Amino acid sequence: MAFPKITVIIATYNKTDWLEKVLYGYSVQTYKDFDIIIADDGSTHETKELIDRFKADYPVEITHAWHEDKGYRRQKILNEAIVMAKNEYILFTDGDCIPREDFVETHAKFAEEGYFLSGGYCKLPMDISETIAEDDIKSKRCFEVKWLKSQGELNWKNKLKLSAKNGYADFMDKITPTGATFNNCNSSAWKTDLIAINGYDERMQYGGPDRELGERLVNNGIKTKQIRYKAICLHLDHARGYKTQESLDRNLAIRAKVKKENLKWTEYGIKKG
Repeated sequence: MAFPKITVIIATYNKTDWLEKVLYGYSVQTYKDFDIIIADDGSTHETKELIDRFKADYPVEITHAWHEDKGYRRQKILNEAIVMAKNEYILFTDGDCIPREDFVETHAKFAEEGYFLSGGYCKLPMDISETIAEDDIKSKRCFEVKWLKSQGELNWKNKLKLSAKNGYADFMDKITPTGATFNNCNSSAWKTDLIAINGYDERMQYGGPDRELGERLVNNGIKTKQIRYKAICLHLDHARGYKTQESLDRNLAIRAKVKKENLKWTEYGIKKG
């Protein structure tokens, strides 16, 4: 089976220093048959200037999808990006997640009709996040356990993920107790499957909107495949000022209804009403 053409959707909001590192990561991917849509939830002109600078000399096409900042509307811009995607397969990630060189290739390799892929991440502390520079990414040294340990504290989970290769990574993905959920920083699905459930529920704020999308995919007959030890990205540290207990509670209520009623479609997604 030929690998699918992929559109990588990167969600971002006003974090140009982190987005710059992420775009360096996508500039050195082993798999080249992809393009990028940056789903921008209302960032200021600095983000556009950064993207335009990369677009001038970048190995794949970059599209900047932007809407006005009217508060947290991440799911709305992601839905717009899904519709815009010109390729059959979509890989979702965030503007604070640096991909390893085989990241896109891994998603392409394991893509299968009737499935979505669930990856994980290696969450770094702030000191290492700030230390990583362009050359560390392009040389791939920032994915080496020894180098990361020389820059700061690295927990055992990250050491394990970064060290797992080939058959051992397959084995770890089979035995991990972590569920194969839809994760905002590292998951992929067929565009037709996403359209079939009407994309993201735009009522949802921070805390679980991606999980909820994945739960509706499963309700609609899509199976899951675990690749958290094979598809590696480094999650850079940041504050979460948009996280509130109110939004978390509201999101949990929406997800409970999806589960109880086996919902496959949201009335608050790509198509309204």
